[in-house]
Amino acid sequence: MANKAKVLVINGSYRDDGITDQAVELTVEALQSAGAATEIVNLRDYPIEFCHNCRECTQQLGTGPGKCVLDDGMHELIEKIEAAQAYVLASPTNFSSVTALFKRFMERLVAYAYWPWDKSYPKYRKAGLPPKKAMLISSSAAPSWMGRWFFGSVKQLDMTAKTIGAKSVGTLFTGQASTEKHRRLGQKSVDRARSLATRLIAA
Repeated sequence: MANKAKVLVINGSYRDDGITDQAVELTVEALQSAGAATEIVNLRDYPIEFCHNCRECTQQLGTGPGKCVLDDGMHELIEKIEAAQAYVLASPTNFSSVTALFKRFMERLVAYAYWPWDKSYPKYRKAGLPPKKAMLISSSAAPSWMGRWFFGSVKQLDMTAKTIGAKSVGTLFTGQASTEKHRRLGQKSVDRARSLATRLIAA
C-alpha cells in the first residue's frame, strides 16, 4: 500500500485514555510515522441514531451501501468508510461483547447488505470485490487468551471488517485491563500495535 494511504480509525470505547484509547493512539502514531494519513472517529462523540430496522437501505441495488432514511452522522461516516483504504476497528469488551456504542454502529452497517423482501437472507454488497485491510483492537478484564476465545468482541469486530469489505491483518487484544484504575499498555502490547500498524499499510 502506497504512502499517504487513508486509514479510518473507528473507536467504540467509552473512556478517554483507557486501554483501548491508548492502543488506538499508539497505532495511529505508528501509522503516521509510516506515512499514512489517519482520521479517528470516536463513537462516543459521534451523532448516530439507533437503526429502525425498516430495511429501506437494503432494498437498493449496487455494490455501494444503501442510503438510510435517518438523517444523522452515519451518512458522513459511510462516506469516510468508502474513501478509506484501510481501517482500525476498536472496542473494549463489555458483558462479553463490543460496547453498546460499537454495536449501534454495527447495526447501521446493514446498509452494506442487499436484502430484498423476497429473500431469506442478505448478501454482502462488498463480497467478491478485492478486500481492503483492517486491524482489530480489543481488551477485557479477563486474561487475554480467555477474552479472545470466550467473548464475542473480536468476532464482532471481524464481522464489521468483513461487512465493509475488509480483511483483518491481526488483532491487538489486551487482557486483565481492569487490574488498575489507570493502567498503561505493557511493552508487549506496544510492540504488537506497532507490528500490526506496519502490516496494515504494507503493499
